[in-house]
Amino acid sequence: MIVQLTGTLVEVLPARVVVDVGGVGYELGVSSTTAAALPHVGEAGVTVLTRMIVREDAMELYGFATRDERALFDQLRAISGVGPKLALSVLSTFSPAVLAQVVSAQDATRMAQVPGVGRKKASRLLVELSDVFSKNVELRGLVGLSEPGAASLPLASGASGATAEATEALLSMGFTSPEAELALEGHDEAGATTIEQVLAYALRRLGSGR
Repeated sequence: MIVQLTGTLVEVLPARVVVDVGGVGYELGVSSTTAAALPHVGEAGVTVLTRMIVREDAMELYGFATRDERALFDQLRAISGVGPKLALSVLSTFSPAVLAQVVSAQDATRMAQVPGVGRKKASRLLVELSDVFSKNVELRGLVGLSEPGAASLPLASGASGATAEATEALLSMGFTSPEAELALEGHDEAGATTIEQVLAYALRRLGSGR
C-alpha cells in the first residue's frame, strides 16, 4: 500500500497532479483544495499523502495535502454509493473543518451544493457522517471537534420520539410513508434508540432492499 509520495511536482491541475519520484511519474486524483495547497510545478521534495485503490481493471492513486482530508476521504468512501470521485467532489466543496460544521448543523441545503449530490443523497450523507464523527475520536480531533457529540444529531427524548423524528427525516428525503414504516421495523430489537441510530438502521435497510 502506497501511503505517501515525496518528489518533484511535474503537473498540478484542479483534479489531478503528477509527482516525479526517482524518475517515475505518479498521477494522483486530488480535490481542488489539495491542488490549491500544493506549491508550484517544479518544486522538489514535496510530500503528498496518498490512498491507493485497487480495482479489477485498474490501480488508482489519490493524493491529499493533509491527514484530515485523507481520513475524511476514507470515511466518505465507506458510505454505500460514494465512490472516489464523489468523495473528492465533497472535499473540493468543503474543507474538513467546514464539512464537520455542515454535518453538525445537519445542513442539507449546503451539502446539496456538492456537484452530483441531490437533496435526498445530501440528507443521507449527513446522517452517515454524523455517525462517523460521533464515533471516530481521531477524526474529531483532526477536524477540530473537541466534544464527542459535537457532530451528532440531537437525541430524541425517547424511543417513540426517535421513531417519529426518523420517520419525518425519511419523508423529507423523499421516501414514502410505507417505505419509511417498513425500513423502521425491528429497530428496537436491533438496539437503535436514538434518532441517529434509528436513521442509520433505516437507511441500511433501505440500501439493502429489505
